[in-house]
Amino acid sequence: IKIRISYEYQNFLMDQIDRDIISYLQSDGRMPFTDIAKSLDISEGTVRNRVARLMREHVLQIVGMVDPYKLGYDAPAVISISVQPLLLSQVAKTISKFSEVSYLIMVSGDYDLLLEVLCKDRDHLANFLNDKLLKVPGITNTQTSIVLHTYKMSYGALH
Repeated sequence: IKIRISYEYQNFLMDQIDRDIISYLQSDGRMPFTDIAKSLDISEGTVRNRVARLMREHVLQIVGMVDPYKLGYDAPAVISISVQPLLLSQVAKTISKFSEVSYLIMVSGDYDLLLEVLCKDRDHLANFLNDKLLKVPGITNTQTSIVLHTYKMSYGALH
């Protein structure tokens, strides 16, 4: 289990203890608070209260991460998408609902959106592209790259 940190709360005040707690949880989201407290020379209650506050303020989220290859997703791909400007939000909203999409961001440059999809095989990927993605109104261009090898996943997740 790994954690995800939201940086959209820039006005949220965090001190070094918060950052250290987050660092421990990034390496192991299930690390006992007693172990973190001992390593930081603070009380377990302090760790528990700070983690609760970070989660309550949506700065910290603890989630389970899986290796898609071990679940049979052998055709992951990265897709760059150009969108008609006035339809960007609607296109992103529609795409975010597709079960194959694991990651969706707005980017600058030649394309407007970048997404990662997890597909079981190339047929699944082709069906996703033709039957779902390319039917979304407002998409003007796409570029698909099949992932050949993953060297690093989020926060040191094994692959």
